[in-house]
Amino acid sequence: MTTTSETDSHTTASNIMDPHPSVLHPDDRVGPAIDTIMKNRYRRLPVIDDEGRFVGVFGVSCMLRLLMPKAVVMEKGLESVPYVRDNLSDLHRRLEKVKDEPISMCMHEEMVRVSPDTPIPETLRTLYKTSASPPVVEPETGILVGGNSYFDVGEKILAAEI
Repeated sequence: MTTTSETDSHTTASNIMDPHPSVLHPDDRVGPAIDTIMKNRYRRLPVIDDEGRFVGVFGVSCMLRLLMPKAVVMEKGLESVPYVRDNLSDLHRRLEKVKDEPISMCMHEEMVRVSPDTPIPETLRTLYKTSASPPVVEPETGILVGGNSYFDVGEKILAAEI
């Protein structure tokens, strides 16, 4: 018989992850991706290729980047724009111009990730330090096998037997 303390000492990212996270593909369109993010209140979603390999993330920071004036987001761009008077309609029009573009135009390819065998304390540290939901990726293949969000971790901790 395995005791709780024995089980806990071997608990890894794979034990607390969502094995079926919502995902996007690089050729998915910006408009529907933003709709999914906003509807579900996600900060970001993992992006996978046709073989299921993790290739990056698309999230609210990409959305904001698409809405800001180009002079702000370009390399060595403006640090402040107090004179820009965009309103919500202006931002909506800017979003309409890119809604049919692929998310690959704005996704982040660099993202901290954990492997399925990453111990829980390291997984929690990664979650805490990055304020992001680290994807769980098989190191050998790059295949996305799950995701660890604050909610996934919280549910598992609350449901754990003492």
